[in-house]
Amino acid sequence: MRNARVGIAILGGLSLAACGKLPIFKDRPEAGPDTPAAVTRPEPASAPPAGARTVEQFDTTTADERKKAAAAPKPGGEQALGDTVASLGDPAAPGFWLETPLVSAPAKGRVLNPATGKSAQVDLIPIDGPKTAGSRISLAAMRLIEAPLTDLPTLKVFTGG
Repeated sequence: MRNARVGIAILGGLSLAACGKLPIFKDRPEAGPDTPAAVTRPEPASAPPAGARTVEQFDTTTADERKKAAAAPKPGGEQALGDTVASLGDPAAPGFWLETPLVSAPAKGRVLNPATGKSAQVDLIPIDGPKTAGSRISLAAMRLIEAPLTDLPTLKVFTGG
């Protein structure tokens, strides 16, 4: 019984870490006017409502935006950057983006979920860390690639296209 409680406590801690709520993320700089995240994330048509509680309320992307993000890449026009384990990023940050150490400068790219074969066009936003560190993906992109929101899927990341 004790092992079950320890396991549940560890899973709970990992869930919080995936959401960026643990103190280890305390020194993570917030996006300001001069940070790449603020520069590369397009302004959303609408932010989630203040009382948002459901996935549908947080995901403010339109059907047209989802269709555009799901568009197939142009053949031969992209470069594979590698694989990354991704957690759900800030659910209140709208749009299609991936915060990842696989890029050193903001770029346009694509993520592919090998488990479903679905991909999404995203803004690649650099974060500090080794290339083997994990990434954070937007709620809209995670839904588009049909990854369960509580999973840590391994995604293929591409730039260009």
